[in-house]
Amino acid sequence: MCFADHGAHGMSTETIAKAVGISQPYIFRLFGTKKELVKATIERCMRGTLEMFRTAAAGLSGEEAKAAMGQAYVQRVSNSTYLRAQLQSYVACEDPEIREVVRRGFGELVEYIERATGLPPERVARSFGHAMLVNVLAAMHLDEAPEPWAQRLLEASKDTD
Repeated sequence: MCFADHGAHGMSTETIAKAVGISQPYIFRLFGTKKELVKATIERCMRGTLEMFRTAAAGLSGEEAKAAMGQAYVQRVSNSTYLRAQLQSYVACEDPEIREVVRRGFGELVEYIERATGLPPERVARSFGHAMLVNVLAAMHLDEAPEPWAQRLLEASKDTD
């Protein structure tokens, strides 16, 4: 939650330690540095998304798998903590080590969706483009009270091939 609220630079290991009931030195014993804690947080977030996709697509393929993963993703980003953590991950890519963690995790998502759906790269790319639009609109809380222009954007960005 602290990473989601404050990002890599603004999060406080002292606040995290208090929230989970451990000492701040213990955090550093576990992770070594604040950056390693950030990387572990991002890895956990990406792994959670991948597992969510696997669960949603279990036993499905093609369009059915894509649709199931899309619905699951919309549910996932309706969790504001998850959404903010994901967005903070992209912001933290200014750091090369964190960028590598994000790239690896994002690549695993892309490769899984390609395998699970069997769809060509351009279809997968359109799905990711739609998902990024969903992120932006959810960050503006337009998932709660969609404005007509937002609905038009969502409809126009859907992969309908």
